[in-house]
Amino acid sequence: LPDRQFAADAHSSVQIRYMEANDPPIRVAAPGRVYRRDTVDATHSAVFHQLEILAVDEGLTFTDLKGTIKVFLESMFGDVEIRFRPSFFPFTEPSAEVDVRWRGRWLEVLGCGMVDPNVLKAVGYDPEVYTGFAAGFGVERFAMVLHQLDDIRRLYASDLRFLRQF
Repeated sequence: LPDRQFAADAHSSVQIRYMEANDPPIRVAAPGRVYRRDTVDATHSAVFHQLEILAVDEGLTFTDLKGTIKVFLESMFGDVEIRFRPSFFPFTEPSAEVDVRWRGRWLEVLGCGMVDPNVLKAVGYDPEVYTGFAAGFGVERFAMVLHQLDDIRRLYASDLRFLRQF
């Protein structure tokens, strides 16, 4: 990008600033656009919208994270088959990617994990007392499932006949 401007691959900086300025317990929802070095195809876009959530409190567990995500996905999509797959994200451990069954196949709709204790320590939280979880929901992927879209690129096309549906 010109003039040393950078596109972030996530917008977690909002969460960090919030944690630096606020004591637990906290709950944060941060919408934004993100960049990923990804090959563009029917389900991938290099720039997309994401809703990140963060919860930090005493005693939060991976079970709390899974339950929160399950309730949220069921409220969005109804009775949908969900699977959690182990994954890696730099600031969470353990981490997972979450897929929903869509059109007879699995579609990843979010990444999540438990906040790394080093992140908690870096913002002044005691990781012996507090734990947290985070997730990033892909807005365009949600639109694909909710509106049965076959190609994510249609959301960025200038076809008014298509876009007027929304």
